[in-house]
Amino acid sequence: MDAKLKKILESKRALRRELAARTVGEKLRLLDALRERELAIRGRAVHSSALREEPAPYTKQP
Repeated sequence: MDAKLKKILESKRALRRELAARTVGEKLRLLDALRERELAIRGRAVHSSALREEPAPYTKQP
């Protein structure tokens, strides 16, 4: 296995261990922060035509 890949995989394992060791309250705060970031990203996407996607037309299945 490549040394860079080993480093990446170990880093992921370490982050998972760190997150698992956090309290429920800390995890909920992280979740709230992620939600705020998502809303901010969505807000920017609404104003940007480059990221705008049209929904597929609705059709009834037989």
